[in-house]
Amino acid sequence: MVLIPARMSEAEEQRWVNVMLDKLAAQESRRALGDTELAERAERLSAQYFNGRARPHSVRWVTNQNTRWGSCTPSEGSIRLSHRLQGMPEYVVDYVLCHELAHLLVPGHGPGFWRLLEAYPKTERARGYLEGVVAAERLPHLPGAHNG
Repeated sequence: MVLIPARMSEAEEQRWVNVMLDKLAAQESRRALGDTELAERAERLSAQYFNGRARPHSVRWVTNQNTRWGSCTPSEGSIRLSHRLQGMPEYVVDYVLCHELAHLLVPGHGPGFWRLLEAYPKTERARGYLEGVVAAERLPHLPGAHNG
Protein backbone atom coordinates (compact mmCIF):
# COMPACT_ATOMS: atom_id res chain seq x y z
CA MET A 1 0.00 0.00 0.00
CA VAL A 2 1.22 3.48 -0.83
CA LEU A 3 -0.18 6.59 0.79
CA ILE A 4 0.09 9.91 -0.96
CA PRO A 5 -1.32 13.34 -0.17
CA ALA A 6 -4.83 13.89 -1.52
CA ARG A 7 -3.77 17.24 -2.99
CA MET A 8 -1.52 15.56 -5.57
CA SER A 9 -2.66 15.68 -9.15
CA GLU A 10 -2.75 12.47 -11.19
CA ALA A 11 0.40 13.56 -13.02
CA GLU A 12 2.23 14.24 -9.71
CA GLU A 13 1.00 10.93 -8.35
CA GLN A 14 2.31 9.05 -11.40
CA ARG A 15 5.64 10.86 -11.25
CA TRP A 16 5.98 10.02 -7.54
CA VAL A 17 5.09 6.37 -8.10
CA ASN A 18 7.73 6.17 -10.85
CA VAL A 19 10.36 7.76 -8.56
CA MET A 20 9.56 5.25 -5.81
CA LEU A 21 9.61 2.29 -8.22
CA ASP A 22 13.02 3.43 -9.49
CA LYS A 23 14.28 3.60 -5.89
CA LEU A 24 12.99 0.10 -5.16
CA ALA A 25 14.59 -1.26 -8.32
CA ALA A 26 17.91 0.36 -7.35
CA GLN A 27 17.70 -1.17 -3.87
CA GLU A 28 16.97 -4.60 -5.32
CA SER A 29 19.88 -4.20 -7.73
CA ARG A 30 22.25 -3.33 -4.88
CA ARG A 31 20.96 -6.29 -2.84
CA ALA A 32 21.48 -8.67 -5.77
CA LEU A 33 25.01 -7.35 -6.22
CA GLY A 34 25.52 -7.83 -2.51
CA ASP A 35 24.46 -11.48 -2.79
CA THR A 36 27.01 -12.06 -5.56
CA GLU A 37 29.76 -10.47 -3.48
CA LEU A 38 28.65 -12.49 -0.46
CA ALA A 39 28.91 -15.75 -2.43
CA GLU A 40 32.39 -14.79 -3.67
CA ARG A 41 33.41 -13.94 -0.12
CA ALA A 42 32.16 -17.34 1.11
CA GLU A 43 34.20 -19.05 -1.61
CA ARG A 44 37.35 -17.17 -0.55
CA LEU A 45 36.76 -17.97 3.13
CA SER A 46 36.19 -21.65 2.34
CA ALA A 47 39.47 -21.76 0.42
CA GLN A 48 41.35 -19.94 3.17
CA TYR A 49 40.02 -21.73 6.25
CA PHE A 50 38.49 -25.03 5.07
CA ASN A 51 40.75 -25.99 2.15
CA GLY A 52 37.85 -25.25 -0.21
CA ARG A 53 35.83 -28.18 1.16
CA ALA A 54 32.78 -26.09 2.15
CA ARG A 55 30.98 -25.47 -1.14
CA PRO A 56 27.61 -23.76 -0.80
CA HIS A 57 25.20 -23.77 -3.74
CA SER A 58 23.77 -20.41 -2.69
CA VAL A 59 24.72 -17.64 -0.29
CA ARG A 60 22.41 -14.68 0.15
CA TRP A 61 21.16 -11.94 2.42
CA VAL A 62 17.66 -12.35 3.85
CA THR A 63 15.38 -9.97 5.71
CA ASN A 64 13.29 -12.57 7.55
CA GLN A 65 15.94 -13.59 10.12
CA ASN A 66 15.68 -11.31 13.11
CA THR A 67 16.67 -13.71 15.89
CA ARG A 68 19.54 -15.47 14.11
CA TRP A 69 22.61 -14.05 12.39
CA GLY A 70 22.75 -16.80 9.81
CA SER A 71 21.42 -20.17 8.84
CA CYS A 72 22.53 -23.10 6.77
CA THR A 73 20.65 -25.95 5.14
CA PRO A 74 23.38 -28.51 4.43
CA SER A 75 21.09 -30.76 2.36
CA GLU A 76 20.51 -27.86 -0.06
CA GLY A 77 23.92 -26.26 0.34
CA SER A 78 22.27 -22.93 1.09
CA ILE A 79 23.53 -20.25 3.44
CA ARG A 80 21.47 -17.23 4.45
CA LEU A 81 22.74 -14.25 6.42
CA SER A 82 20.53 -11.79 8.22
CA HIS A 83 20.42 -8.32 6.69
CA ARG A 84 21.11 -7.07 10.24
CA LEU A 85 24.79 -7.98 9.64
CA GLN A 86 25.07 -5.46 6.81
CA GLY A 87 27.17 -2.55 8.00
CA MET A 88 28.88 -4.55 10.76
CA PRO A 89 32.67 -4.96 10.66
CA GLU A 90 33.94 -7.32 7.96
CA TYR A 91 35.47 -9.72 10.48
CA VAL A 92 32.01 -10.19 12.04
CA VAL A 93 30.36 -10.98 8.69
CA ASP A 94 33.29 -13.27 7.86
CA TYR A 95 32.84 -15.09 11.17
CA VAL A 96 29.13 -15.71 10.52
CA LEU A 97 29.95 -16.90 6.99
CA CYS A 98 32.65 -19.23 8.37
CA HIS A 99 30.21 -20.50 10.99
CA GLU A 100 27.65 -21.38 8.32
CA LEU A 101 30.31 -22.80 5.98
CA ALA A 102 31.47 -25.06 8.80
CA HIS A 103 27.91 -26.41 9.04
CA LEU A 104 28.25 -27.67 5.47
CA LEU A 105 31.02 -29.90 6.79
CA VAL A 106 29.84 -30.65 10.35
CA PRO A 107 26.18 -30.44 11.34
CA GLY A 108 25.33 -29.27 14.85
CA HIS A 109 27.50 -27.44 17.36
CA GLY A 110 29.53 -30.32 18.80
CA PRO A 111 33.25 -30.30 19.60
CA GLY A 112 34.18 -31.18 16.00
CA PHE A 113 32.28 -28.15 14.72
CA TRP A 114 34.06 -25.76 17.11
CA ARG A 115 37.47 -27.31 16.33
CA LEU A 116 36.81 -26.68 12.64
CA LEU A 117 35.76 -23.08 13.32
CA GLU A 118 38.98 -22.43 15.30
CA ALA A 119 40.64 -22.00 11.90
CA TYR A 120 39.05 -18.54 11.69
CA PRO A 121 41.33 -16.40 13.90
CA LYS A 122 38.75 -13.77 14.89
CA THR A 123 36.06 -16.18 16.11
CA GLU A 124 36.12 -15.06 19.76
CA ARG A 125 36.32 -11.37 18.88
CA ALA A 126 33.37 -11.63 16.48
CA ARG A 127 31.32 -13.65 18.97
CA GLY A 128 31.96 -10.95 21.58
CA TYR A 129 30.87 -8.25 19.15
CA LEU A 130 27.62 -10.06 18.35
CA GLU A 131 26.96 -10.71 22.05
CA GLY A 132 27.38 -6.96 22.64
CA VAL A 133 24.89 -6.16 19.89
CA VAL A 134 22.34 -8.54 21.42
CA ALA A 135 22.92 -7.08 24.90
CA ALA A 136 22.51 -3.51 23.59
CA GLU A 137 19.23 -4.44 21.90
CA ARG A 138 17.90 -5.63 25.27
CA LEU A 139 18.66 -2.35 27.05
CA PRO A 140 15.60 -0.31 27.95
CA HIS A 141 15.00 2.69 25.75
CA LEU A 142 14.91 5.68 28.06
CA PRO A 143 12.39 8.48 27.38
CA GLY A 144 14.16 11.48 25.92
CA ALA A 145 17.39 9.55 25.28
CA HIS A 146 18.73 9.24 21.77
CA ASN A 147 18.73 5.55 20.88
CA GLY A 148 20.19 4.70 17.52
